[in-house]
Amino acid sequence: MADISIRFTMEPQRSLGFASIGAVYMSIGTPIDHPLRMYEMHNLTNVALQISIDGIDDHFILTANSYRIIDIVSNKTSSDGWYIGTGTSFYVKQLTIAPTSGSVYLSVAYGD
Repeated sequence: MADISIRFTMEPQRSLGFASIGAVYMSIGTPIDHPLRMYEMHNLTNVALQISIDGIDDHFILTANSYRIIDIVSNKTSSDGWYIGTGTSFYVKQLTIAPTSGSVYLSVAYGD
């Protein structure tokens, strides 16, 4: 029988400052601690950034001063189905030039 998630819970916010963002992927904080159901990422730097969930492949671009919200399970309550697994890290690198201000922020949510 599937577990039922009845509470929306969030992990502590992760961030990476502009001075740490360069031409190679850097982790945005620590790996996630729970199967991720939803995330919100804000790029509050002054340049577009490349995002990856494996630190190798490019997955999406986040333009300067923008955000992305991904709801993987769309209010599903059982623990089976789609999710981003425990231990996954999100990574960021410059798209063309290094940022000179701001940070990138990651907020993740899971069902408990």
